[in-house]
Amino acid sequence: MIAQNELGYLPETPSQTAGPYVHIGLIPGQAGFEIFKNNLGTMRLKTDTKGERIRIKGRIFDGTGAILRDALVEIWQADAQGRFNHPADRQQGPRDESFRGWGRVGTDFETGLWSFDTIKPGRIAGRRDHQRLAPYISLWIVARGLNFGLATRLYFEDEAKANAEGPVLRSIEPPSRRQTLIARREMRDGLISHVMDIHLQGQNETVFFDV
Repeated sequence: MIAQNELGYLPETPSQTAGPYVHIGLIPGQAGFEIFKNNLGTMRLKTDTKGERIRIKGRIFDGTGAILRDALVEIWQADAQGRFNHPADRQQGPRDESFRGWGRVGTDFETGLWSFDTIKPGRIAGRRDHQRLAPYISLWIVARGLNFGLATRLYFEDEAKANAEGPVLRSIEPPSRRQTLIARREMRDGLISHVMDIHLQGQNETVFFDV
C-alpha cells in the first residue's frame, strides 16, 4: 500500500517519455514488423477524392538543432470543401466521403523527413456563418524526450489573405512567431509541396497549442 505524505496527498507518478516503442505499436510496418493486414495512417488518396493534390512535408529539430529521426506525426484536416469526415462536423454543404482526413507517419530513419500526400483543405466555417477560417492542417507530434504529444498547425504561404483574417494566427504574439506555422510553397517533380520544419525549442521554436 502506498502511504500518503504529511500533506495528505499521494506522490506524483514519475513521468516517462514516449519512447521508441511508438513505431512498434502505431506504425509497425516502418519498424519492420508486418503484423497488420492494413496499416492505419497511410492516408492514400482515392481516384475520386476531390481537391488539389499536394504534399506536405518537413523535419523536426530538437533544442540543439539536431534532427529527430524517430518521431511520429499525425495529421487531421478538412476536405476540399472545408468539411471534416466526422459526425461532430455540423457545417452545411457536401462532404467528400472518399477522403478520411486523418493520417499517421513516422519520420524517415535516415533523413528525418516526414511527408503526406493529401489534398489542400478548404476554408472552414467559423462560429458565425459568414466567417470562413483560413485553411490549415492540424499536426500532432510524439517522440522520445517528450512526456506528451505536441499539437500545432500548418498554414499555407499562398493563402496570405485568409491567414491575415484567421483569428488563431492573429492571436499569436509577437506577430513574428506566426511565421513558424506558415509552410512555404514549392514545386518538386511536378507536385506542389508545402514545407514546414518543426522546432521543438530554441530561437525558432514552433508555436504549439494547449489542446
